[in-house]
Amino acid sequence: MATDLTAPRTAVAPDVASIQRRTLRLLFTTQIIGGIGVTIGIAVGALLAARIAGTAVAGVAQSAGVVGAALLAVPVTRIMARHGRRPGLVLAYAVGAVGGVLVVLAAATRWVPLLFLGMLLFGGGTAANLQARYTAVDLAEPARRGRQLSLIVWATTIGAVAAPNFAALADRVTTGWGLPPLAGPFAFSAAAFVLAAVVLLGLLRPDPLLTARRLAAAEATAADLPPAADATATAVAAEAPAAGGGATSATAPVGVRAPRGAGMRAAWSVVRGQPAARLGIAAVAVGHLVMVAVMAMTPVRLGESHADADVLRLVGIVLSLHIAGMYAFSPVVGWLTDRLGRRAVILGGVGLLLAACAVAGTAGHHTPRLSVGLVLLGLGWSATMVAGSTLLSESVAAEVRPSVQGLSDLIMGLAGAGAAVVSGFVMQFAGYPVLTLLAAVAAAPLVALALRPVPTGAPDEEG
Repeated sequence: MATDLTAPRTAVAPDVASIQRRTLRLLFTTQIIGGIGVTIGIAVGALLAARIAGTAVAGVAQSAGVVGAALLAVPVTRIMARHGRRPGLVLAYAVGAVGGVLVVLAAATRWVPLLFLGMLLFGGGTAANLQARYTAVDLAEPARRGRQLSLIVWATTIGAVAAPNFAALADRVTTGWGLPPLAGPFAFSAAAFVLAAVVLLGLLRPDPLLTARRLAAAEATAADLPPAADATATAVAAEAPAAGGGATSATAPVGVRAPRGAGMRAAWSVVRGQPAARLGIAAVAVGHLVMVAVMAMTPVRLGESHADADVLRLVGIVLSLHIAGMYAFSPVVGWLTDRLGRRAVILGGVGLLLAACAVAGTAGHHTPRLSVGLVLLGLGWSATMVAGSTLLSESVAAEVRPSVQGLSDLIMGLAGAGAAVVSGFVMQFAGYPVLTLLAAVAAAPLVALALRPVPTGAPDEEG
């Protein structure tokens, strides 16, 4: 980067904008590649696990990938906090590639412990996809953060939609190479993760997080403030209202130095002192919990009222509509996040989640109505994910931001995994309507948190 980082803001802005555009293009590309890698493996993961370990533990093997993504967020974000986004994203994809290779070996040897280890590490691909959305806003203008974050979320749609169509092809090709049935998609997943890692390693330069920190230090020095103050803190009040919605961005308080260290303890310390950060994490985690709890048992619900010959076709249609709700409209959600404000979109997302639970829970065996409920569920997840992630990212100083984001992904992943496990027991003993009712109850406290009065003059809250 040729820009003198000690120069005034007007001198560095054009170069920062250029870096941001290049970063977004690169992340968009790698999200497609990584999305294909994640989804092509997930498409056959349960079937492979059932053949190796039995149907009873197939769901647990799938959950191992979710848990792996959550746990890997901790070391990945620690590396990002110290060395920047690039090495963290590369490591996550590399771990995912190793996991894919181990799953292929497990399929060849039929060794169940190796399968679980492989699925756990395979979650590295998901961890990288999730962290990429935060990378998109390191250098984003305050008035465009929601839209640029949502653009990266939307890119996942392309990979997620295309990947299942590649699964059968990958299986046919690799069976000719001597690999066991259903192992081929994981070999292709590993190759996709390696490709994404290589592209990021070579092209994600300069690192957006390190650049943001240098800009923060330069602006803080120019303003005679402590270097830990986030560069966006002084710009938000002036720039965010220009978005046209009257919702200013939440930022870290000017002059507050990030806690020493970059681990989860420092992240938790920051979150406890930042109401906006708490709301951002809660929105992401609660939205994910409700979505997973209802979505995971929807195929079982369809199986209760349809013949086996029709179930797979209906499950494919309903879940495709659900995925479209999750990702296809994320650019619109991002625009609304910038236009109306983070809290307004979070509240709208909770409203959509509650409506989804009501529609799906009362649909009975009426598949079209159940499909509407799943679309609403996806839209609610998108709103809480995009608005919550944007609010969280701009609520903390750059020094501790990766750790706080990693804490958020850890909580989100564990919430989703826990919801998947509990939903099965609720479905078995109480039924689908009770499950949707409990999911709605779990979402309700988020409304109170989002409506909580803001202390007068709090610098980390929306104006």
